[in-house]
Formats: sequence, structure tokens, C-alpha cells
Amino acid sequence: MNKELEHRFVTELENNQNIVHKVCSLYTNDRDSHNDLFQEITIQLWKAYPKFRGDAKFSTWMYRVALNTAITLYRKSKKKVQTQDYDSVIFKVKADEYDDTQEQQLKLMYKAVKQLGDIDKALVFLYLEDKDYAEISETLGITEVNARVKMNRVKNKLRTILNP
Repeated sequence: MNKELEHRFVTELENNQNIVHKVCSLYTNDRDSHNDLFQEITIQLWKAYPKFRGDAKFSTWMYRVALNTAITLYRKSKKKVQTQDYDSVIFKVKADEYDDTQEQQLKLMYKAVKQLGDIDKALVFLYLEDKDYAEISETLGITEVNARVKMNRVKNKLRTILNP
């Protein structure tokens, strides 16, 4: 690969790396797994970059590659031993007046989202990233109507999980 292509890739990756970190957070439970998945996604992005034609925005293409990589590895690793959730073992010092209600609600939401299937999880992630249904459908390779229908079903699943 030429230096110009390599420079463009590194620049795009640096500018959009939060996408990869968010996907890693959604599909992993500890720092080591997060780092491993980040590395694997970066490798897959690098391998696929010469074929990136620019038909879609780089970030949309990056979401697609990152989610597909995470989903593929997630399916392969389902047989592995469950790991301890990193957030539950990290030591935290809280001030007396600190209200952690919002933090607790976020944790419950993430716990609920992690119970969803891999495609549903990706759909919620993109929705929470404020992606419109057109971009969600393009990223996941489904129709816009299908994305809307699936999102409604997922919202109902989450309501059931959060309010048993």
C-alpha cells in the first residue's frame, strides 16, 4: 500500500476511533477484551480500506466493519467462560452528596442492551448514536422499513427487560 493511502487511513481512524471504542464497550466486559476487539477491528478496517470506495461516509463504513467484526467474534466467543464485569470490581470513591441515579440508570440500560441479540444490540447502539433510519439501514444492510420495525420490537423487549 502506498504512503498516501496509509496516511488517509490513519487520519480517518484517529478522527473516528470513538466509534470503535463504543462498539468494543458494547460487546466486551473487561479492558483486555476491549483492547483485543479494538485491535481486531482496526486490523479488519485496514484490510478492507483499499476497497473503500467512498460511496458512504467513512464513519458509516466504519460502523459496518466494526459491528460486523464484533458480532462475528461475539458469536465465536459465546462458548468462553463468563468474565467479571470491569465496572463491578473497579474501586470507586464517592462524595457524600454525589447522586448516582443517572449512572445507575445507565448501567441498567447497558445491562438490558447486553441481553439483546447481536443485531438488536447493534441497532440500539446506532439509534443511541443519533443515527437516522437511513444510515442505520445502510450500516446494517437492511431496509429502512425493517430497521424501524426492528427498533420498535427492540424497544418493547427493553421495556420488558427493564420492567419485568
